[in-house]
Amino acid sequence: MAWAWRIALLAVGIHLICNQRYGLFRDELYFLATAEHLDWGYVDFAPMVAWIAWLSRKLFGDSLSAIRIFPALAHGALVALAGLLAREMGGGRYAAGLAAGCTLLAGGYLLLGNFLSMNAFEPLFWMGFVLFILRAIERRDPRWWLAAGIAAGLGLQNKHSMLFFGAAVAAALAVSPHRRQFLTLWPWLGGVIAIALFLPNLIWQAQRGFPTIELLRNVQATGKNVVLNPVEFFGQQILGMSPATLLVWGAGLIWLLRSRFRWLGLSFLFILALLIAMKGKNYYLFPAYGMLFAAGGIAWEQRGRWARIAIPAAVVVLTLPIVPIVLPVLEPAALVAYIEKIGIQPPKTEVGHQGPLPQHFGDQFGWPEMVEKVADVYRELPARDRAKVAIFASNYGEAGAIDFFGPALGLPKAISPHQHYWVWGPRDATGEVVIAITRTPPDRLAQRFASCEVKARASHPFAMAEEQVPIYVCRGLNQPMHDLWREIRVWN
Repeated sequence: MAWAWRIALLAVGIHLICNQRYGLFRDELYFLATAEHLDWGYVDFAPMVAWIAWLSRKLFGDSLSAIRIFPALAHGALVALAGLLAREMGGGRYAAGLAAGCTLLAGGYLLLGNFLSMNAFEPLFWMGFVLFILRAIERRDPRWWLAAGIAAGLGLQNKHSMLFFGAAVAAALAVSPHRRQFLTLWPWLGGVIAIALFLPNLIWQAQRGFPTIELLRNVQATGKNVVLNPVEFFGQQILGMSPATLLVWGAGLIWLLRSRFRWLGLSFLFILALLIAMKGKNYYLFPAYGMLFAAGGIAWEQRGRWARIAIPAAVVVLTLPIVPIVLPVLEPAALVAYIEKIGIQPPKTEVGHQGPLPQHFGDQFGWPEMVEKVADVYRELPARDRAKVAIFASNYGEAGAIDFFGPALGLPKAISPHQHYWVWGPRDATGEVVIAITRTPPDRLAQRFASCEVKARASHPFAMAEEQVPIYVCRGLNQPMHDLWREIRVWN
């Protein structure tokens, strides 16, 4: 494992160098806002990321690198975990090192490890779950099922998709000789532990009528996400994991299906089929590749000397040109030119994303500038208006930016109907005076207020198109704010 640990440290170091080059990502601003409202659930995600955001701020502060320390550590841990999986399946030093190296260089992992989100931690829970089941079976020590239950329960508190991966693994075991495991008490005890750890979030959902299910239905009804057919979905897996690593994970999948670890290969195929059937986003499958990299390391370890040299060399050389697309190593203008030159544009996961940069970079620009524009509008108000003004944001990114950058500029907290911000309500807003950051057409605003006037416009050359938005001052809401709040909820 020596090389695997070195590569894991390298992964952490790369992120600590790169993760402070641009700015806070839209979702990070939202998660930092939820860290001020800790709860057992949120309408659009499980609660763990809010707890991690709270902990990182308490331990390290509010700098970019501080907020992103845990995602960097998570990628490093995943690199080491891929090596451990290779060793657990009988691989040697080469297998562990190749698995770790591919897990470092895979574009999807480099991207997800560079900013705070539940997706940075999801692969750890999936692969930890696999490692513990593997140990329960291979070491004939059923107590590892309890550890698998802990991984599954914590994984559910991080992201509900753990449920689907768990189902895929269970189905794969059920059609393998290892189905005898289910005749013992241990897997069921692990399941009880998983449910117990997940129970607080499950109760939170039940008490509120399962808002996450309502939100997912809204997403499907509005056509928000890019829908991929099976060929497109698989093609984007190759691109997302960096095309050169297909040499390793593809070989790993074949090796698994031909080995006594066939249940792991079937687990991957089952979750792949399930996500295609559910019309999932391309990155939903990324957490499953660690076990394929581990198996691929073993497959190539068993080949001749030249193959063992050529494969890692090919992965490194062919992956390096993709690095600027997933890590902020270039200045934004240079990145735009680079993408045009190489002709590789990361695929969109949502229909509405438009901007000069890929969405994962574009959503890191323009937030401080937008808040400064709002602060200018706020300062121009008469003192009597500033005392009662509400700052209305149309989405959680804008609201999160106001809440994060605004206090230093004397701004009150934002209100928004979007996602969990709606649950927090309109605070003390009366609607008498509202600074509104919104693309809502003026004629629709005129139906709600006695007057609305554009006072500024948020803009940034590298921000996403939806954030090139006017800033209004509206006066005289024509209905009670709490009545309006019931009408404008946006869960999508």
